[in-house]
Amino acid sequence: MNVKNLFFSLLISLTLFLPSFASANDAHAKSAESAQAQEEVYHPKSVTELFASFYKTTGLYAIVNPKEGVKAADGKDMTIFAQSAGRIIMFIVCFLLLYLAVAKGFEPLLLVPIGFGGILANIPVANLAGEHGMLGIIYNMGIANEFFPLLIFMGVGAMTDFGPLLANPKTALLGGAAQFGIFGSLVGAAALAQAGVFDFTMKQASAISIIGGADGPTSIFIATELAPELLGAIAVAAYSYMALVPVIQPPIMKALTTEEERKIKMTTTRQVSKLEKMLFPLIVLVLTILVLPDATPLIGALCFGNFAKETGVVDRLSDTMQNSLINIVTIFLGLGVGSKLASDKFLVPETLGIMVIGLLAFAVGTAAGVLMAKVMNKFSKEPINPLIGAAGVSAVPMAARVASKVGQEYNKSNILLMHAMGPNVAGVIGSAVAAGVLLSIFK
Repeated sequence: MNVKNLFFSLLISLTLFLPSFASANDAHAKSAESAQAQEEVYHPKSVTELFASFYKTTGLYAIVNPKEGVKAADGKDMTIFAQSAGRIIMFIVCFLLLYLAVAKGFEPLLLVPIGFGGILANIPVANLAGEHGMLGIIYNMGIANEFFPLLIFMGVGAMTDFGPLLANPKTALLGGAAQFGIFGSLVGAAALAQAGVFDFTMKQASAISIIGGADGPTSIFIATELAPELLGAIAVAAYSYMALVPVIQPPIMKALTTEEERKIKMTTTRQVSKLEKMLFPLIVLVLTILVLPDATPLIGALCFGNFAKETGVVDRLSDTMQNSLINIVTIFLGLGVGSKLASDKFLVPETLGIMVIGLLAFAVGTAAGVLMAKVMNKFSKEPINPLIGAAGVSAVPMAARVASKVGQEYNKSNILLMHAMGPNVAGVIGSAVAAGVLLSIFK
């Protein structure tokens, strides 16, 4: 009986383990065959051949020897020009942005990350701007969903003092007049598209026109929503013109005013109470909710940051929004925008149209503000220096500083900075409202 049981146990064991042995032998045979195949395929290479193989993996080789079928970050085929000369041109453009930021001090906080992001986006082979690349992740994380511009607006709100506007409320008209550049350039872009000069849709024309407000975050917010394919050119144009405020605005201001008008001294404004400053962002938010809900994301973020600052009870939060938060987001925002400076996206005929229309929009906005201030000075009991009208564009606080500087060129004792801050901060609200109007049109 025991012998019989032992026999059955051995039979069962063999039945269980024979397949394992067979599969192991098969795997060993396959691995041996694979190793043999590899030995047959591999050929020893000389040092020269190894260096030649390495050279074919370099970015220099990819630029010098472009080929058909190479995919861009969006998965579309890149042209031979975009792979070779286009990349070289974009490297030059991005290094120029870095030069303007570092050597000339033109918006370095934004042009440095944008320029560096543009360089990274044009590196061949690495695909950093792709969906799983560093720049692609940053873009999808906060620009594609319009999150970063809102955080920037929150920080701007925490740094903004609406006191000058509240002390002289009529200067809000100057901030509103400066937005004429946005809608005027929208009409111009649409007219050029109809004439066949540029192939812009109405959505693209609207996204381009917001450059006239000289508000970078708003430009990015609108471009992401209406024309994401033009984001890189629009963002670069918006921030470039913001940086060039000291160059672009003074000739327009001087051309539209007389020397006597530039010497006008404005009276000291009244003191604004803390209660007024606290209520103002709440009133603006409620009005926006009731009248133009599409502008609420931008206005809401601005008002929250400002309310946190003015209450004085959440200094830690306000300090974070003014410093750490806005600095971190600025880094991500700049790199994300730079990801759209790839040669296949930026070097297209539409880019020239964007730069030209954006410049005209900015110039028209500046001129409209100055002309409105001239009209107000004629009918106002208290004198108004027309130069402060140029601050109606929302390049805070640079436009206000430029207005004050030009005024002091003709009267050194004429300090216009605080007077110019009124239309300047009104311009921030005005550009956000204009953005809401454009968004509501295309719903």
